[in-house]
Amino acid sequence: MKLALFLTPMSPHHLALASQIGVTDIVAPYPGTDADDLVRQCEAAAQHDLKISVIERHIPHDKLVHNKPGQAEQLAGFQQLIRNMGRCGISTLCYNWMPDDDWQRTSFATRERGRALVTEFDLSQVRSTPPPPPGNTTASEQLWENLSRFLREIAPLAEDHGVRLALHPDDPPLAQLRYQDRIIIDYAAFERVLDLCPSAANKLCFCQGTFASAGLDVLAGIRQFQDHLAFAHFRDVHGTLPRFRETFHDNGKTDMAACIRAYQESGFSGPIRPDHVPTLDGESNSEPGYEMLGRLHAIGYMKGLIDASRA
Repeated sequence: MKLALFLTPMSPHHLALASQIGVTDIVAPYPGTDADDLVRQCEAAAQHDLKISVIERHIPHDKLVHNKPGQAEQLAGFQQLIRNMGRCGISTLCYNWMPDDDWQRTSFATRERGRALVTEFDLSQVRSTPPPPPGNTTASEQLWENLSRFLREIAPLAEDHGVRLALHPDDPPLAQLRYQDRIIIDYAAFERVLDLCPSAANKLCFCQGTFASAGLDVLAGIRQFQDHLAFAHFRDVHGTLPRFRETFHDNGKTDMAACIRAYQESGFSGPIRPDHVPTLDGESNSEPGYEMLGRLHAIGYMKGLIDASRA
């Protein structure tokens, strides 16, 4: 497996730190559809002996998820991004089918070990509001139909350009949130995704923290999907739904050493990155879950586990 980092921002200083601590791969946010912009990012990473191997987060897709006007433009954006990735040799596109676009939390400043700040989700804190008017939400089977159509249209192009589509589960993994159905919430959903489109490009992003917050057996999940993983998010939580909080990678409920061994034994060779990390003393918490000091700690911990598992 390849140690990877998502950098906010992808500055020369952060790239230098990533290179110094043993990271080899960089995860970049959606760069837009201008190929030259992506080329410049790849060149900036290469100056520090790093390679952008994953594009993830903030890819416009809400119209595709909900089958709304504008979906043709968003599909064209995905298609152009895949062409640009192929040109730059970037092999993995991590996307999600979350109806609300990205992960959701009710707190971004819950105290953890040593008073570090972490994110938390508490369903009881979700505001109770009247149901939206009819037609303002998308039912689960419609979400599945929309995802199936998207994969049928995009997977052949991804195959042609050597790009793997890595689907991230919904976070939090609730069947419904604020009256809106959600579908990528458990291992059965992952199996259904694989059945939707029998393509070499149709792969998965295994997010340990998401499945841990659902109370699922993370180790069993790694083994169940070992032949279909293109990307992994390494993190842990305290608690399970309806309430959980993030934690340090060495301070949660999951046997993280056993997870690393499972990846190794399965032959997983893709990028793996620390996901949400605590905000440490002196950091602004302007990027909850993505400040830098916690990620430096996480990479050191991961590297130790990887080296120990190889020994």
